[in-house]
Amino acid sequence: MMRTVKGYAALKPGATLESHTYELPEIAADQVDIKVHYCGICHSDLSMIHNDWGTSEYPLVPGHEIVGEIVSVGKEVKSLKVGDKVGLGWFSGSCMHCQQCMDGSQHLCQTAQQTIVGRHGGFADYVRGHWSWAIPLPKDIDMAKAGPLLCGGITVFNPIILADVKPTDRVGVIGIGGLGHMALKFLKAWGCEVFAFTSHPEKKEQILNMGATKVIDSTNPDELKDIQGRLNFILNTTNVTLDWNSFLKTLAPKGRLHNVGAVLEPLAIPAFSLIGGEKSVAGSPLGSIALTRTMLDFCVRHDIYPTVEEFNMDEVNKAIKHLEDGKARYRIVLKA
Repeated sequence: MMRTVKGYAALKPGATLESHTYELPEIAADQVDIKVHYCGICHSDLSMIHNDWGTSEYPLVPGHEIVGEIVSVGKEVKSLKVGDKVGLGWFSGSCMHCQQCMDGSQHLCQTAQQTIVGRHGGFADYVRGHWSWAIPLPKDIDMAKAGPLLCGGITVFNPIILADVKPTDRVGVIGIGGLGHMALKFLKAWGCEVFAFTSHPEKKEQILNMGATKVIDSTNPDELKDIQGRLNFILNTTNVTLDWNSFLKTLAPKGRLHNVGAVLEPLAIPAFSLIGGEKSVAGSPLGSIALTRTMLDFCVRHDIYPTVEEFNMDEVNKAIKHLEDGKARYRIVLKA
């Protein structure tokens, strides 16, 4: 049976979202349909609306930080049932037979299906995906705040695992916005001494309350010089070009600068800044299915959630403008 879906779509690049009704074909054997309860708005949604990455197809229904309830399952789905609460993030399917999928790195599958690339996302009353990427939500999770964890949260959680960050490490986070504020909360719960780099020192008290041990004004060369050679790991969450060498100098020997920000220009990295101290530069997308489940359990255990502002789904254009104007503190969630 086909399913009629009501959502909000951009009909052309950069357009204001409009009401849009469409049909989903009969559900496949390995798919699930999710009734959307909440959906976060991510900066990636804005990039897709404006076709910044050249992968958008219109009409485009954005939304990939989805939490909701299973309302239909394909005949081969065994691990989920109608009524289960689940989350769906940037990925909504992967091939499940390539080396990456078999290795448990489904997020690196070369043919992975992205929830809002070539398909409609969560700014709607229903969304469809492969059962494997419908992540079961822990029993006690706060669904009203959980959506951004499915994209922004796992994006900053995965590097902590990849870099083998230890509770005894000194770590830095560049950019304390939608991604960075979640990284602070994770790293504090991890046990680290956390340095927050920001170009807005007036937010110092807010940033300290999020979990930072110390706030560094990244526009002040003296403050950067004071911590040279001290950090084991730095996570960049910004999408703008910075003086990367100034941050590399704050790394201790064998330290890592890890990038999750969608910086569109090539990173200018002086070779000798890496060679002398055996330092490295890395990057990553989101995270695997299993790691996403682990992250959600970690969040419930330590009561970690993004700081969110809630709008009703029919206020989607107001919410998008709020984000575009740089006023979001710090993630926006739409309530269906």
